[in-house]
Amino acid sequence: MADVSSKELYKFKKTLKELSEKKGRGTELVSVYIPHDKQLSDVGKQMRDELGQSANIKSKQTRKNVQSAIEVILQRIRLFKVPPENGLVLFVGMIPKGGPGTEKMETYVFEPPEPITTYWYQCNNEFFLEPLEYMIEERETYGLAVIDRKEATIATLRGKKVNILNHLTSGVPGKHKAGGQSQRRFDRVIDLAAHEFKKRIGEHMNEDFLALDELEGVIIGGPGFTKEEFVKGDYLNYEIKDKIIATVDTSYTGEFGIREVIDKSADILNDLDVMQEKKVVQKFLHELVKDKGLASYGEREVRTNLIMGAVDTLLLSEDLTSMRKVFKCPICGSEEEITVKSQSEADKLEKPCSNCGETLKEESSQTLIEDFVEKAEEMNSAVELISTETEEGMQLLRAFGGVAAILRYHVG
Repeated sequence: MADVSSKELYKFKKTLKELSEKKGRGTELVSVYIPHDKQLSDVGKQMRDELGQSANIKSKQTRKNVQSAIEVILQRIRLFKVPPENGLVLFVGMIPKGGPGTEKMETYVFEPPEPITTYWYQCNNEFFLEPLEYMIEERETYGLAVIDRKEATIATLRGKKVNILNHLTSGVPGKHKAGGQSQRRFDRVIDLAAHEFKKRIGEHMNEDFLALDELEGVIIGGPGFTKEEFVKGDYLNYEIKDKIIATVDTSYTGEFGIREVIDKSADILNDLDVMQEKKVVQKFLHELVKDKGLASYGEREVRTNLIMGAVDTLLLSEDLTSMRKVFKCPICGSEEEITVKSQSEADKLEKPCSNCGETLKEESSQTLIEDFVEKAEEMNSAVELISTETEEGMQLLRAFGGVAAILRYHVG
């Protein structure tokens, strides 16, 4: 998702979360994924076919709701000559708001942040979100290798996608039963062959992994001690060797061994994401205790520094729930921005205009996170959304109100 801004990514994640919470009373929520190269006339034809087939749905209410959703989809796709570059996603259905008879038709139509490759049509009691959820997964690339004396397999892991790059076999002889000098001579032959095989593995790993633009780490697995000998030996380029984050024991080699490495490394990879969050918050805390340190916290202070262009990295807690609203005077037109904790607080707010005294009316609204991310992008400031899964993340939310910054320069 390289071309997606922080604000767009945040809004996309927020939309997905909202969609995941919506449930239908029956299998009446319709999801449609249309790739860019799919003819909309073909989609329209299938929708009309589905409209006809929906007449067979036994439940009268479900039948009516599915047919209404399909008709909405037909109306919406007529607004497009061709699908957008990344394709088109439509989620349509009757969402219950309480008891029976409270359903309301909801429609979501948007271009996803990454290209859709497969056409999908699905009816269920919830929206089909897996292809979009895959798009927002953290997908750093990791190098994987599973090694023993007989074979080695080299692969990459990006998100859930495993790409096998190379499979090598050694030709190293098995055990020899001869004794005396013949045995020792044969052992030397085996050791030399094993050494040459490890060299060959290293050459392939160097070639495969150095070509990757963003290699986050390398994990090496295998049965026995060959993997440890390989890691300790001088077989890898120092750039690759420095990125080894773990070695794991496996029962298998080959592709099964790669899958086993991934299964056994799940906690390690999750911990790396958590460590990155901890590192950013710790850097902020380190600057905070310095004399003239490059740290700022609190909504008002960080906002001021952000507008000045002084913020290098903006830290926002993912658990921030406040909203940033624009209120406008209906008489003189003057505007004022206010942060509120909830919509109910905004509804109760009766703030007089500072110019004419008339009560201000709500003009627009967005989450506090969206507001800050938007301003950060205008000032080319980096944004880190911090979870509350770590002690540091909880500290950011509780002690600093969930808003902090590492500055580019000291602000007096």
